[in-house]
Amino acid sequence: MIDFKHVTKVYEPKITALKDVSVHIDKGEFVFVLGHSGAGKSTFLKLMLREEKATKGEVIVNGYNLSKIKERDIPYMRRTLGVVFQDFRLIPNLTAYENIAFAMRVTNIDEKEIKRRVPYILNLVGLAGKRDKLPAQLSGGEQQRVALARALVHNPDLVIADEPTGNIDPQLSLEIMELLKAINSTGTTVLVVTHEHELARRYARRVIEMRHGVIVNDTTVGRAGVR
Repeated sequence: MIDFKHVTKVYEPKITALKDVSVHIDKGEFVFVLGHSGAGKSTFLKLMLREEKATKGEVIVNGYNLSKIKERDIPYMRRTLGVVFQDFRLIPNLTAYENIAFAMRVTNIDEKEIKRRVPYILNLVGLAGKRDKLPAQLSGGEQQRVALARALVHNPDLVIADEPTGNIDPQLSLEIMELLKAINSTGTTVLVVTHEHELARRYARRVIEMRHGVIVNDTTVGRAGVR
């Protein structure tokens, strides 16, 4: 669950990135946050990750009030999230298996659980045969799948994909989106941050469109009609 309540974010010197943004996303939704460069998408994402703090208003993610959260609790909040970054952020000298396992080790997960969970996740994203490959030995689409697997390994309540199709070809883009749909079908909330209008139209889900730091449209396209 995500709640933005009259959120404004101002960067110095007096650059307003978000202006009085209010939006609610329920558990289990599949939502696109859409907008061109400078629309406010990156700030929206940084506030959810608590990389930045709202200047005004409240941001609530998975039950954590990020306007009031204590610093020591931020890592626990982040464990409820799975984030797929646009640049993948894989560790170049670690294999696909080890990149995913590393994400578990830094949160003190038992090694026995790591050995059980990582192969399952690799199989889920279609990379069971690539577990011992370094990132440089993988295609862009395969690296994206490792990043997605790493985001999923904690079984998060919310998966956030930042421009998940920006660095791969159109066919692989569709494969990644199908994986995100499958994840959503299990009850996990999925949030896709993108500038690609066609991608949002193709998947006919809820679309929150941002422009110049404000939400200009919030619709659900599909058989249910327009929200």
